[in-house]
Amino acid sequence: MADYEEKMLTALADKYRKSKKDSGTNVIVRRTRITPSALYKGYNRNDGDMSQIEAVNQAAVHCRKMGFLTFDTEKFSSEIRYIYLVDEKIEELEDYLEKTYHYESKASKWQYVEGLIATYSGRSPAAERECRKLRQTLEKNRIPQKYLQTEDLLKALVFIENNQKELFLREASMMIYGDSKYLEENMLHPVCRALRESLGRPCGEDELEDEILEEYHILREKQKICLKGNVVLQKAGKELDLGTFTDGVEFFSDELAAAEHIHVRVPEFITVENYTSWLRLRKKDAVLFYLGGYAARFQRDFLRKVQEDNPRLIFRHFGDIDAGGLYIHEHLCRVTGIPFQMYRMSCAELQDERFRSCLQPLTNQDRIRLKSLEKQEKYRELAAYMLEKNVKLEQEIISYYE
Repeated sequence: MADYEEKMLTALADKYRKSKKDSGTNVIVRRTRITPSALYKGYNRNDGDMSQIEAVNQAAVHCRKMGFLTFDTEKFSSEIRYIYLVDEKIEELEDYLEKTYHYESKASKWQYVEGLIATYSGRSPAAERECRKLRQTLEKNRIPQKYLQTEDLLKALVFIENNQKELFLREASMMIYGDSKYLEENMLHPVCRALRESLGRPCGEDELEDEILEEYHILREKQKICLKGNVVLQKAGKELDLGTFTDGVEFFSDELAAAEHIHVRVPEFITVENYTSWLRLRKKDAVLFYLGGYAARFQRDFLRKVQEDNPRLIFRHFGDIDAGGLYIHEHLCRVTGIPFQMYRMSCAELQDERFRSCLQPLTNQDRIRLKSLEKQEKYRELAAYMLEKNVKLEQEIISYYE
């Protein structure tokens, strides 16, 4: 019974706090209610577990005795139809949940948010802007959404806006969170968005969102460009023949940015989505370029330089045969302006007997994205086939047999 008691009271409290009644903005007064099936899905089914149904009923009776709720039953049956919150008891109910089940009441959340405002207000321009948003939400008698994550945002804003040392991104993350990857993997977008909003400087068409960090002396680690094949680089009047390196070469992007000329001595240039496939592939008639996902700015600029220096070159892209792989191809074509053909990304690969055991079913998100891609002519046939057959395929098995 205790399990259903907690679920029942928590569901009613959460629903009330999310309603307009809590903020006093409701026009129509509706009772806060839940159904028993929200607690136990089999409550109304003929094959429902009677012990579970009885446990729900007992919990409702017990909570009614405590004065937290009421309920009504179906006609000619003891089956509960709706469970209603006694609104006047909301604070008492939350206090009971907090003491009994470690529930966080609205009063506790409110106190936490006020603590954030007191701690971070006025310590940097963007942090002050975020604190104003918190205040405005409290003034509406609401708890800010994702208020727990807001402290991580405020920590970063205060550190970044007051930083005077040149730091790499992961060094800054260590200093803010004690974790070298946390800023990049969890907070980079909200931090950069908040900084841009504070400065009134939206992201330009050819600009990456996190480039704003450079103004606060925070830099990404140097990026690498991975090349393999018959290509000659000219820099400072000297030539470097990459064709002599059979396993390919990795350069820091700023080194290649200074290249005077890139001479591709084969007819094709292939971008490869995944590193394993880039390592595995060997092609005498093509240069192989490791992309690693959506094209970054330094990759885009390098690819444009390659096209400029080799106007007759054929560009292809080799990636996963899934929604993500197709979106990477679409993004690559769009940001570079180069009409990349798709390499080994067709229905033929999905039908190949060698790869049958590696086919994976689509997720719901895959289906949503593929239906959107199906509207574009260049992806229509492949997307339709994937949707019909419920399949997708990662490129590593294709490159293995290549």
